[in-house]
This record gives sequence, C-alpha cells and structure tokens, in this order.
Amino acid sequence: MNFQRGKRHEELEMNLVPLIDVLLVIIIFLVVSATFARTSELQINLPTAEASTPQEKPLIITVEVDASGHYLVNGNEVGGGGVDEISAALIKAVGSGKEPTIVINADAKATHQSVVNVMEASRLANYTHITFATQLSSGS
Repeated sequence: MNFQRGKRHEELEMNLVPLIDVLLVIIIFLVVSATFARTSELQINLPTAEASTPQEKPLIITVEVDASGHYLVNGNEVGGGGVDEISAALIKAVGSGKEPTIVINADAKATHQSVVNVMEASRLANYTHITFATQLSSGS
C-alpha cells in the first residue's frame, strides 16, 4: 500500500564515500608499513673517486688439489707435496710478477690439510691474495 500518493520516490544511488575512505586507509597502511621496513638498513653514502682502470691484468696463479692430495701449480705438477715445495712452485710460477692472486681449485673430497698446505705455502711466499674456486650446485 502506498499511502503517500503524490510523492515520488527518489532514485537510489550508490554512495562511494565509504569505499573511498576504506581505500585511503589501506593506502596509508601500506605506505607506513613500507617505510618501516627500510629503517633496519644502514644508510651509507659511498665515497667517490676518479681512478683509471689498471693497465695490466692481475696475475692469477691457479693451484689445483685433487682428492688424493696431488698438487698442480698453473698446470705443473708439484713434486713431494710439502709446504716448501708448493711455496717454491708458487714463486717459480709468479716469476717477476707482483701481487699475484692465488686461486685454489680443491676437489670436494680433498682433505682440509691439503688446502691449508696451499694457504701456508702462499703465506711463506708472501702472497696474501688467496681465493677459492667453487661451482654452483646442480640442484639449484
């Protein structure tokens, strides 16, 4: 029953104000949480320098150690396998070069002592730049 005959009903319309309010709250929440995530990082301004690229490539000496404890310095087998022999082979391989980088290619099953022998031989020869060669695992 319609008791108000002469009065027309207003057209229904969708009110977008509550939707906009909710979206603004979500945006504010995201902005605030995103800025807090970066506060744990250190703010570092790196120094600048104008340096030319080195004219020479660095001298790289590879030392290979297999699982049975045999050593190769730049592809030449080291007789004896002691620290003094490895150190002499490193000095011979470097020759007149300066500050070589010693790259140790050790087998995964090589003993820890074998790798320490190469590091000790490098120390005796006064070569301080030592690095290890690795490979990516096939499961990755």
